[in-house]
Amino acid sequence: MAGTIAQVLAGSIAAELGMSPGDKVLSVNGQALEDLIDYRYHCAAEYLELLLEKPGGERMLCEIEKEADEDLGLIFCDNVFDGMRLCVNNCLFCFMEQLPAGCRPSLYLKDDDYRLSFLQGNFITGTNLGEADLARIEKLSLSPLYISIHATGEARRRLLRSLKAGEIMPLLRRLREAGISFHGQVVLCPGINDGEVLEATYRELLTLRPHLLSLALVPVGLTAHGKNRELVPYDARGAAALTEKAGCWQKELGEENFIFLADEFYLLAGKKIPPHRHYEDFPQLENGVGMARLFWTSWRRAKRRLPARLPQPRECFIVTGVSGQKVIQPLLEDLAKVEGLHAELLAVENKFFGPTVTVSGLLTGTCLISALKNWREGREGEPLLLLPANMLKCGEEVFLDDMTVTELEKALRVRIRTVEPDGESLLKAVLEDAGK
Repeated sequence: MAGTIAQVLAGSIAAELGMSPGDKVLSVNGQALEDLIDYRYHCAAEYLELLLEKPGGERMLCEIEKEADEDLGLIFCDNVFDGMRLCVNNCLFCFMEQLPAGCRPSLYLKDDDYRLSFLQGNFITGTNLGEADLARIEKLSLSPLYISIHATGEARRRLLRSLKAGEIMPLLRRLREAGISFHGQVVLCPGINDGEVLEATYRELLTLRPHLLSLALVPVGLTAHGKNRELVPYDARGAAALTEKAGCWQKELGEENFIFLADEFYLLAGKKIPPHRHYEDFPQLENGVGMARLFWTSWRRAKRRLPARLPQPRECFIVTGVSGQKVIQPLLEDLAKVEGLHAELLAVENKFFGPTVTVSGLLTGTCLISALKNWREGREGEPLLLLPANMLKCGEEVFLDDMTVTELEKALRVRIRTVEPDGESLLKAVLEDAGK
């Protein structure tokens, strides 16, 4: 087991010692490394003996004296060095089982690794945790973790189609007793784990407070490629009923509220997104909880810098998914007040996964070509498209279907600029040249 170095930070201890990308860290103070957690734990010492292996196989021992909290300046290719722990469940609603062929290869890996839960916020089910794993979590105080709960007892066994899945409450109680905090999620499947099942789940989870930091309720994701006819999507009526029920719980909890709904429920039900203060520190943004409100808040600050007019005409097209249309549309009223600026919203239906998938983060290059090829015809020059950055692999310009941004630009004959999901980034993208 070894950690392969992806980057060495300039001016760091590692850079001074001549470490380079591609080198492998084999051990620290004689201790083998399973993952980034081990690396950080052993590197907390003031004196280190770090065994390094060069790409050619040459090994060297680096002796290092440093401050206890001083970082060596290494970034690794992966956060786990001994291979990702994979999911052993056969979940009724598994999104990955609904993927078509042609997606980015990494999407077909079903990870269920407690280390990535701690390091990256990935959700785990806990069904593959052994005693050694739990002991390590307790010893190293790996907190908080992110846990897919979905339901308790027999209902959870049915959902995950795993006998061990029903043991979730004993697992969560053990974590609580060890002082480990955790965030939870419930993927709601209409007629299966909502209604009375959800009520029972909520009441049981109340006993885990305050170690249960937050609980996100999110709608089941269904693609056109799924084969389980037992699963149905939420409709406006079902979403409205859930917002009412969650509202009662939130009122009951008051300042100790820990339960949050995905934005999609409010948008589908035609309800107002809760105010900024409702989301506290926005603990589950990656689950689509509070993203719309945070975006609107950041835009309210950023739009103060909108000019009355532009020195020369400018045109741009903001691309989003079907559900994102309701989030972006209010901003166009502000942009329309700027003389010389034409900003237009292009809401794209998902052809790759199917129309029930409405979030922008699951749009592919194929979707964009299909939706925009007719729009592109008859337009002169190279129109500027603004794409949300969550359409792409983190740190890379690759869509879920493995198409690159460059390939999309050539196919549509456009310029593309990716935009982070905040008001300041959108303002800059709208007003500044794309740099191409």
